[in-house]
Amino acid sequence: MQPRVLILHAPGTNRDREAALACQLAGGVPEIVAVDRVVAGDRKLADYQMLLLPGGFSFGDDLGAGKLWSIALRDGLGDQLQAFVAAGRPVMGICNGFQALVKAGLLPGDTSADPVQRVTLTRNDSARFECRWVTLRPEPDSPCVFTRGLTDDLLIQCPVAHGEGKIAARDDTVRDAMGTHRLAALRYVSPDGSAATYPFNPNGSEGDIAGLTNPAGNVLGLMPHPEDHIVARQHPRFHRGERGGLGLVLFEAGIKYAAEAA
Repeated sequence: MQPRVLILHAPGTNRDREAALACQLAGGVPEIVAVDRVVAGDRKLADYQMLLLPGGFSFGDDLGAGKLWSIALRDGLGDQLQAFVAAGRPVMGICNGFQALVKAGLLPGDTSADPVQRVTLTRNDSARFECRWVTLRPEPDSPCVFTRGLTDDLLIQCPVAHGEGKIAARDDTVRDAMGTHRLAALRYVSPDGSAATYPFNPNGSEGDIAGLTNPAGNVLGLMPHPEDHIVARQHPRFHRGERGGLGLVLFEAGIKYAAEAA
């Protein structure tokens, strides 16, 4: 079975088609649907095996990056979304989609009927918009289904493009819980795999965290754009012979899990 993937569009998101192509190449059947159509009942989350929130500038990032989208998720799709996550179906939020999941309280994870925001994605330490390629290392001991089977020597290369990507926990209790449950699914590293400093950690995120999952492992949010490196020729040094580091592996793992869980 090829899992159906809902690519949830909001006004201002602009990575929908790239995300859809990544899911298609990974073996899924993507459909781009506007969030208001799902709220209106034209589509139901339960009819899909995977949900993806793409990057962009939803609602113009008024009131903060991803804030209005998070309100749309909580107020318009709260029950459906909670049921989708509780059923173990995979959810991925990329860049602006990650910001929306965090501000909706779905990451680093809250199973209550009214999720509370426990971390935020705030302004980059550089105080400017960062647009550059970065290297990511999957954490093999993370419960995340999107990194399942990936070893820490398999480095992923893809671009970032954000002004508010620094992960910051609300307090030490949340920070300790993230460590205890190993919720850092992806970390920024230098190109040779060693610890990252700026610009390899482009935003100053705590613990070099690039991607965050929930304790169940079926929700992943990440600031980098793996959908922008799904074929070899997209590598910026492809014409100089450099290969590898495809972000497609994250989509392949998610689609595989969705197919198995369906």
